Order: sequence, then C-alpha cells, then structure tokens
Amino acid sequence: MLLLFAVGLVLLGFGASALVRGAAGLATRFGTPPLIIGLTVVAFGTSSPEVLVSLQASLAGDPEIALGNVVGSNIFNVLFILGLAAVITPLLVSERLVRRDVPIMIGVSVLVYLLSLDGRLGRGEGVVLIAGILAYVGGLVFRTRRTEPDQLDVGADLQLAPAKHWLGDVAFVVVGLALQVLGARWLVNGAVEIATSLGVSELVIGLTIVAAGTSLPEVATSVAASMRGQRDIAVGNVVGSNIFNLLLVLGAAAVVAPGGFAIPSGALTFDLPIMIAVAVACLPIFMNGYSINRWEGAVFLLYYIAYTIFLVLDATNHAVASWFGVVILVFVVPLTVLTLIVVTVRARRRARAGPGVR
Repeated sequence: MLLLFAVGLVLLGFGASALVRGAAGLATRFGTPPLIIGLTVVAFGTSSPEVLVSLQASLAGDPEIALGNVVGSNIFNVLFILGLAAVITPLLVSERLVRRDVPIMIGVSVLVYLLSLDGRLGRGEGVVLIAGILAYVGGLVFRTRRTEPDQLDVGADLQLAPAKHWLGDVAFVVVGLALQVLGARWLVNGAVEIATSLGVSELVIGLTIVAAGTSLPEVATSVAASMRGQRDIAVGNVVGSNIFNLLLVLGAAAVVAPGGFAIPSGALTFDLPIMIAVAVACLPIFMNGYSINRWEGAVFLLYYIAYTIFLVLDATNHAVASWFGVVILVFVVPLTVLTLIVVTVRARRRARAGPGVR
C-alpha cells in the first residue's frame, strides 16, 4: 500500500522532470521564445502529475481524489511552496503577474466555486474550464510575442538545455509521459488503499498526501529558482500552475468522469473557500513592494500547518475540529486579508508621499 504510493510518487517526479526537459528542448528547437516556454511548457510540465492523477482518479471512479488533488495542490502551492521559498530568500514579484495573472487566478478560483454550488461539476462545466485554459495560453502567447521580448531565459535558469539531437528530446517526452501514466495509476491505487485502511475520506487523502506529492515538481522548480536568484520564476511558476490546475486539470477530470462528479459538502463549505481566500491573500502581499518577505513566507507556512492540523482533526472526528475550522475560516483568514490590505494601502501612501513620511 505505502510502497505502491511511494513508487508511484517517485515515477511521477522523474516523469515530470523528463517531460519538461524534452518539451522545453523541442520548443527551443522550433524557435519558441524562452518566456513563452516558461509560461506554458514549464507551467504545464510541473502540473502534469496533477493532470494524470486526476484523470486516473476520475476514470477509476474516485472523483474525490481528483477534486482534493486540485484544491489541495493550489493551497499547498501558495502556502507551503511560496512560504518555503520566501523563507529561504525574499521573493520578487513582477508587475505583470500582479496586474494580470494573480487576478486571473482569483477569478478562476471563484468561477470553480460558483460552478460547484449545485453540488456537481458536470462535463459541460468541464468544457468551459478547458476552453478557459486555451484562451489563457493563447492570450499569453499573443501578448508575449507582441509586447514582451525574450527577457527571461527559462531554459538556462532551470537547466533545461535541449538534447544533442531532436530524437533525444522526443525520447524525454515519451519516457516522461509513460512514467507519469504508470506512476499516476499506482499513486491513486495506493491513495485509495490508504484512505480505506485509515477510515478517512478520499477527499482528505487527496487534499493532503496526494496534493503534496503531485506538487513536488513545483516545489523543486520554485525552491531551485529561488536559490539561484531567479526569484520571479518561483512566484510565476506557482501562479501559473494554480491556473493550470483549476482550468485544465479540474476541467479534464470533469469531462472524463461519467456524468461529471459530485462536490462534497465539506469542500463547498471549507476547502474551496480556503482556496479562494489563499488566492485573494496573494494580491495584497504581492502588491506590497512587489515582493514576498521572509515574515510573510513564515505566515504562509504557519497557515498551511494550521490547515493540515484541521484536516487531521476532522478526519479523526476530534471534538475540537469543528470550532478549529470555524476559527480559521471566519476569523483568522478574513483578519489576515484585511491586515494585508491595510499594510499595502499604507505602504503605497508612504511611497507616494515621498521619503521620510511615516
């Protein structure tokens, strides 16, 4: 059970790395600008474990794992990955990301919640989400080619140099996909067995160990970029992956699942609102000097720990689970968002007033 899950996780990691390297190499050979490679190939490559795991879970009749994988990964990406990367070294945030991509991430998070209010995410709604990712990528490519030159050499920064021959790149893509297909199957089967043996819901397993496991490529990419000094890549990778998760991963899972899949009431009342709150919290933090400081990263990490504690308490039917969740959802999250907004407004006013003004 645990061995099956662990082997599947390892195969997903190696498969994602091979897929990104091969796809980036092929894109470079066709003269694709490095910035576009970073925003599309790298973002999709690091999200490919979520895609395959969610598809496998939907086809296997385990839609709660598919939903938990997406929602849990998005929460994990912001709170844990950005938090960890910012604690290592303060992160920089591009103005383009704040003005365009973060609002899109927030809007897509709200859209998924609205589509889920009836308790089901159907195939028609899945098609809408997939159309959204096609429009998003198309807009990125169009705007980048027209207004943004090759200012970011993602291939060099992330060591994604093409192979000596194009067949080598193709081999990386094929092997990467094969490893991920097999790894996704084993990981989902192992996760179902773990949930059954522990007596917890598949949604909780999806929100925790599956979400964290499939987000390992994002962890590796963002932490490595942060340590190499490419701190804007660390943030862009997380935001781009979250958008891909909601539109592509969840959309594809809803399309392939027979009749779509049901949304558990717990996800509607707690997990999806937390995902939206996390996305909203990014905006004032990112706008505050277009950076993420170490203390802000530490706050993100503490929130992820608190969220995980709640999931464990709730899964074990602990007496304090209900009030602990209420405290997080009703008091802590809104207070934090409000505090960040106030800090941002004050910082912008001081900046406009000039130096020496407090």
